[in-house]
Amino acid sequence: MSKKKDKTPALLKLIRWGYPKVEAIFPPLAYRFFTTLFFTPLRYKATEKERKAETFSEKFSVTAAGKKIQCYRWGNSDKSVVVVHGWAGRATQFRRFVKPFIKAGYQVIGFDGPAHGQSEGKRTTIVEFEETLKKVYEKIGVPEAIIAHSFGGGAVLFAAKNSLPVKKIINIASPTIGDKIIDTYLKAIGGSEKTKVFFKKFIQQKYGKPFDEFTASHIIKEINQPIELLLVHDEDDKEVSLEHPLELIRQYPSARLLKTKGLGHTRILKDNQVIQKIVTFVQEPASGSKN
Repeated sequence: MSKKKDKTPALLKLIRWGYPKVEAIFPPLAYRFFTTLFFTPLRYKATEKERKAETFSEKFSVTAAGKKIQCYRWGNSDKSVVVVHGWAGRATQFRRFVKPFIKAGYQVIGFDGPAHGQSEGKRTTIVEFEETLKKVYEKIGVPEAIIAHSFGGGAVLFAAKNSLPVKKIINIASPTIGDKIIDTYLKAIGGSEKTKVFFKKFIQQKYGKPFDEFTASHIIKEINQPIELLLVHDEDDKEVSLEHPLELIRQYPSARLLKTKGLGHTRILKDNQVIQKIVTFVQEPASGSKN
C-alpha cells in the first residue's frame, strides 16, 4: 500500500523544525513570532475543480478593513445563502454546495476572507471577517442562512453577537474552545505551554479581554437574537474534535448536531448527503428559537 502524500507546506515544515529550537534558546523571539504567525494564514493553491467552479461565478468585490475582498456569486435569486470558509481556506471550497442550492432556488454568495485566497492582506483577525460579512450584507441584503467551515463558524457567531442579523447558521467542523484552539496551533509548530501562557497575556493586553471571549463557546452566550443553529461534525476530525460542538450545545441547547464518520475536517465539505441535509435545514420554516 502506497503512503499518503504529505501535503504539509514546506514553510510549515521549516517552522515546525525551527520553532522549538528558537523557543528553547531565545523565548521572547519565539513568542513574538507566534503572535504574528497566529494571525497569518498560509495560502494554499485552489484545486483544478475549484478553479473551474470559480469560472462559473459572477465576481464582485467589497472593501473591508482597508483590504479589497474578492467575492463570488453563483446563481441569481432573491434568496441567498452565504458561505464562509475556514482559516487558510477560500470560498471555492464550497463548490459542491453550489448546484444543490441553485436547484433549490437560492443564489450562493462567497468571499475569500482578508489575507485569504485572492483577497488582499497578509494577516487577519475574527474582527476583520466580521467587517467583511457586514460589507457583503450591504451588497446582497440579509441571507436565508450562513454556512461556515472551521474558523469561519466562530467569525459568523462573533458577527451575530455584534448584531449582524442572521436567520440560520450551519457551522461545519468549527472549533469552540479557547485553549483547544491555541493547542492546535502549538501542535502544528511544536510550541510549548510557555508560548501559550505568553500568547494569552498578549491578547489580554492588546484587546482588553481574554482570548476565550473571542471563541464560540463564550460568544454564543452573548447573542441576543433568535438563531437556528446546526452543527455538522465528523467523529474522525483530527483537527477539531467532537468535544467542540458538544460544548457549544451545552451552552446553546437548541442547537442541532449532525454527526458523520470518516469524512474528517475538509472532506465533509464534499459529501453529497451532508450537503443535502444542509439544504433541507435551510429550507425548513424558521422557528425563531432562542435559548
